[in-house]
Amino acid sequence: MSEQMTAANKEKLVSDLKVVIADTEELLRATTGMAGEKVGELRERLGVRLRDAKDRMLDLEQALVDKTKAAARATDDFVHDQPWKAVGVAAALGLALGVLIGRR
Repeated sequence: MSEQMTAANKEKLVSDLKVVIADTEELLRATTGMAGEKVGELRERLGVRLRDAKDRMLDLEQALVDKTKAAARATDDFVHDQPWKAVGVAAALGLALGVLIGRR
């Protein structure tokens, strides 16, 4: 995956993967009673791919959590190292948002 993918895109991807996994599990449950060689092979392949997708989703989710924690730590370090700059940035953002909201 690209390192440039935003956190929102990653969260959306994790959410979409969870939906696909849930749908696949439901499909596997629904076809439990069906007989036939092709159905059996399909169920086996779906089972393998489902396990792989779950593993990838967990890895992606963990990477997202790790990056979020790292960003929070970096922000915390910046605020502790340069508190007046942080106050200035927050005030500037507040002013800009106030002006934007005030125009509506």
